[in-house]
Amino acid sequence: MSDGASLAIAFAITLGIAAVVGGLAGGVVWSGLGPEERAAAIEMLAPRTGLLIFVGLLGIGVISVALQPAIRSHFNEARRLAEEARIMLAANPDYRIEPRGTSGMRQLGEALNEFGGRVRELRAEVDVKIAHAKASVEEERNRLAALMSELTQGVLVCNREGRILLYNERARHLFAGGEPGIATLVGLGRSIFAVIDRNLVGHGLDAVAQRLAQGDAHPVAHFLTTTQGGQLLRVHMAPVRGLLQPGGEETTEQPEVTGFVLTLDDVTRTFEDDTRRDRVLHSLTEGSRAPLANIRAAAESLLDYGDMDDAQRARFLGVIAEESRALSARLDRTMHDHADSLKTRWPLENVLGADLIGAAQRRIETRVGISAKLDDVDAALRLEADSYSLTQALAYLAGRLKEALGVREVRMRLGRSGRNAELDLMWRGMPISGSVLQTWEEEPMRAGGEESPLSVKDVVERHAGEVWHQTDPTAQSAYFRLLIPAATAAVPARREAPATSSRPEYYDFDLFHQPGQSADVDARLLSELAYTVFDTETTGLEPSAGDEIISIGAVRIVNGRLLRHEVFEQLIDPRRPIKSASTAIHGITPEMLNGQPSIDRVLPVFREFTEDTVLVAHNAAFDMRFLQLKEEATGVRFTQPVLDTLLLSEVLHANQELHRLEAIAERLGINVVGRHTALGDAIVTAEVLLKMLPLLAERGIRTLGEAREASKRTYYASVKY
Repeated sequence: MSDGASLAIAFAITLGIAAVVGGLAGGVVWSGLGPEERAAAIEMLAPRTGLLIFVGLLGIGVISVALQPAIRSHFNEARRLAEEARIMLAANPDYRIEPRGTSGMRQLGEALNEFGGRVRELRAEVDVKIAHAKASVEEERNRLAALMSELTQGVLVCNREGRILLYNERARHLFAGGEPGIATLVGLGRSIFAVIDRNLVGHGLDAVAQRLAQGDAHPVAHFLTTTQGGQLLRVHMAPVRGLLQPGGEETTEQPEVTGFVLTLDDVTRTFEDDTRRDRVLHSLTEGSRAPLANIRAAAESLLDYGDMDDAQRARFLGVIAEESRALSARLDRTMHDHADSLKTRWPLENVLGADLIGAAQRRIETRVGISAKLDDVDAALRLEADSYSLTQALAYLAGRLKEALGVREVRMRLGRSGRNAELDLMWRGMPISGSVLQTWEEEPMRAGGEESPLSVKDVVERHAGEVWHQTDPTAQSAYFRLLIPAATAAVPARREAPATSSRPEYYDFDLFHQPGQSADVDARLLSELAYTVFDTETTGLEPSAGDEIISIGAVRIVNGRLLRHEVFEQLIDPRRPIKSASTAIHGITPEMLNGQPSIDRVLPVFREFTEDTVLVAHNAAFDMRFLQLKEEATGVRFTQPVLDTLLLSEVLHANQELHRLEAIAERLGINVVGRHTALGDAIVTAEVLLKMLPLLAERGIRTLGEAREASKRTYYASVKY
């Protein structure tokens, strides 16, 4: 009920009371008169009835006017207590109400002050617990940092999306490669794909997932990569797995992979040493073959023909001496020769053959688009192989068969042949000629839109193997056979990862008084509205101190559907330095912004993208403050209503401690992808909003106005920085 209605009711009650009191008083006087007195009174008052009514009403009016200040004071005092209670509870825990007014109002004010004091004590206790928790986490972090700094291997811990959560100095140094500026490729929040090929990482995760599915207690993968500085790295990948259900209960289901740990070894020196030894061995074997044959022939002639004359003997001895000197010189040259005349041997890893075949099967089906079946695969056979390049080679050959012969299905088999393994890629139909096979062997591999500078021949030579083509007339089929080294060993495992922090909450922008808000818009159902969900990345966290937007990402929601293809994504040149702490979170470097448009060119386009929609963001006041500060310079104003998923989370889950985007997404069962990129965060926020809409409806919050009012009453909406 409004204050006006309450005041009118109070006046009506007052008038009623005055009328009742006057009537009772008149009745008492009338009952005390005798018959003659009553007749005389009637005779005297009858002609003055109108005057009496007027005097009575005037008296009632005087009483009402006299009581009005007291009534208004009572209502004003109640409103003041409510307002000051809200200030004390929502904005300033140290604020205290001044008790005044009636005895009841003073007692209520004192009670609210006691309640406020208790709330402040509880908040102080929470603050102490938070401080203790932070101190404990900080201590654990320092211990981990000290441990990692002592490791001789590089270590990178990444989340499922490939964002770097943790790294040691050794890892940063490995990818720096001695080149200025390259060291920045490894940092908190940066993508691992900036330093390691996405396909290699995906191949490793596929291998880990397959081993998990097979019940392997220690699923790991290995692959090799090169850095921009030219180093050759051996990478050991192990998954980070969740052990408990979200509610904390143990589960018998397969733990979810939430990230991965990469352990890095620089094998450049080992590789070079092995190559050098290979060259020496080749020189001693192949290069010495002819001189040794000549020496042997000359020596045998001397032994067989002991009666030869001195001239012939001298000639044979000269051959022996000359070839001996040539052999000695060759040995000297091979010891110091670093020519690239021979192909280098690629370091190989011990892998399970069935895993390699399974990876090749998935690659052929997904990238080439033909069916791949397995025949007679030796499940225990292990290989000395680079599984990534081998699966590339098999997919490439399958692709060429599809293009040249129209093959729609291939079959693979794997078995042992002495010290080697025979890997066959089979198909039904026409065989190919030797010249075609030679062409396919020597050209760079391309399959499913993926290109490699290597050829099938390079891959086979790296494995010290062979490849050939055969036909099977009885089965009316043909096959490629790859002969590669067999092996015998097994592999170990690894552990878990911490999480990145979110940016702090900033509320120096009034979300609740946007010019574009109106009664019509507020009355519309949340389920009927169109939304632009957006996020910004910035040079720093202080919009009023000159920090600038460097990236905007946005996605639209229409009719309750997230339109993943209707997106806005743009990098922006801020024309000022980016703070290193910000780069560590979003991974955007100054080099990435060179040549990008300025904010005055981007905002008009973004404003058009948001036309006729409600703006939504997580911690929206932070992003809106940056936009507001650009209004004068760009002439672009964002006047739409704004919703904040941080505030809506507080409305829905007031008893939860965490309202960071990651925590909300986890609570609502949303998979976080592309965290700390503008578009990635916008998409996650959009999915959060869609999950929140039915929950809001259950609480009776169905319209935009109701959502805004509920948000306005949250604790976070009152925080200012």
